[in-house]
Amino acid sequence: MTSVGRLPLLLEAVLSIGSDLGLRATLQQIVDTATTLTGARYGALGVLEPDQDRTEALYTTGMTEAERERVGRLLPERRAGLPSEGGGREQGGGREQGGPPAPAFLTAPIQVHTQLFGHLCLAEKSSGPFSETDRALLHVLASQAGIAIGNARLYESARQRERWIEGAAAVTTALLTGTDAADALMTVAESARVLAGASAGVILQPTEAGGMEIVTASTLDDPAGIVGATIAPGSPVLVQLLGGEPVFIDDSATDPRMTTDVRSRFGPSMMLPLQSGGRLIGTLALPRRRGAPPYTAVDRLLATQFASQAALALVMADAQADREQLAVYEDRDRIARDLHDLVVQRLFAIEMMLESTRRRATGATIGGESGEQEAGELLGRAVDELDSTIQEVRTAIFALQQPPAEAPSTFRGRVLRETGGAASLLGFPPSVHFTGAVDALVGEETGRELLAALRGALAAAHRRPGVSAIDVAVDATVRLPDGRSAVRLVVADDGDDGEGGRSTTVTWEAPL
Repeated sequence: MTSVGRLPLLLEAVLSIGSDLGLRATLQQIVDTATTLTGARYGALGVLEPDQDRTEALYTTGMTEAERERVGRLLPERRAGLPSEGGGREQGGGREQGGPPAPAFLTAPIQVHTQLFGHLCLAEKSSGPFSETDRALLHVLASQAGIAIGNARLYESARQRERWIEGAAAVTTALLTGTDAADALMTVAESARVLAGASAGVILQPTEAGGMEIVTASTLDDPAGIVGATIAPGSPVLVQLLGGEPVFIDDSATDPRMTTDVRSRFGPSMMLPLQSGGRLIGTLALPRRRGAPPYTAVDRLLATQFASQAALALVMADAQADREQLAVYEDRDRIARDLHDLVVQRLFAIEMMLESTRRRATGATIGGESGEQEAGELLGRAVDELDSTIQEVRTAIFALQQPPAEAPSTFRGRVLRETGGAASLLGFPPSVHFTGAVDALVGEETGRELLAALRGALAAAHRRPGVSAIDVAVDATVRLPDGRSAVRLVVADDGDDGEGGRSTTVTWEAPL
């Protein structure tokens, strides 16, 4: 085929780089076109692994499986010592150990600028030795193959970065939703394992003896044999991790720095410190199976960034849990103050009332019927006060049983919080209705009194037998007889009212 006759095929191969063909199809077309244009019997295109000196993929033309294996061993796998201009060269006279002489062949490095991606090789031209035109064609096709591989890897690297960023954001969101410590560590381990394509995601934490212990493991297999494994104090790996340095291992089973009992299961691994603000929370380890491809430089960079983000999220989640616990303590303090102000003072007043009643009862024997009547009234009042006090205590206990949460900023929200907390004790949610602009009309003091009345009514309903439904209505459009605006709280339930009825209603009103 003349040089002019080769141009359409060459142009087609060059244009295919920008077509819809995938990388595999494009590279196979390049090696097929190279053999056709040069008249070679055999063609091979070897792609090197990123950051590694070994062949990742091999595309061939005109070869049996045995010949593919032989050519794969003959392809150059060094990233150094290649022609600086990337041109093809004819070689021959090579001999594989124990095999026949290797035929003459033409080879060219596949590279873009100074980055080497692999090699394109041709062998056994049917019409004689390879010409200068063959070398030029091979150079063009090798350049196009380099562009295709470079673009594909750039795209994959961008997608990989996007996945890690999305994964880190998802982990942060999950941790800040209020998960406990064990679930938080498992969330980090599971997400990192999936993103890194690892066999396991492992979290280690420092031990009192100065070593590190695996406390969480996410794996497709049974994690029972992994959790509890330890790194002995003084291990070289431990020294690096405690110093905040990541550790990258090509083969866990053979690396002398690895001392855990489970190291024989794994091959390539990354061990990344979970550190934020100088505080070492633990270590994230991402081991792969033995024989799995090693981690690339991009893998290591993205995983290290993920570990830093996860450590920060863990610290933030821990701080948030502390704030929520503090809110619970503050709520308990408020209830304690209410108990002191409302209950203790009332009990003291009842004590004084009963003391007065005792004295009057003593005098009733002298004063006759009028003294007895007055003493009876005082005792009745004391009983009523004791009943009210018991109600206040029960209301306070009911409030203590509410789930901790940030206090709502609106009155409507506070009412809904009270009824929502009651649902966990009642076994069903009360129905709540609002009438009027309650948030704008109900003041702070009136709101506190209404909420106290609501707690008391809900606590009373909780004690009443047979309650299966409660209706709560807050109406801020009420008019009192004197014309003033008021707010009305009505709490109705279907429980036993103590007189044979099946409905109980509690009403409370206060002027606005």
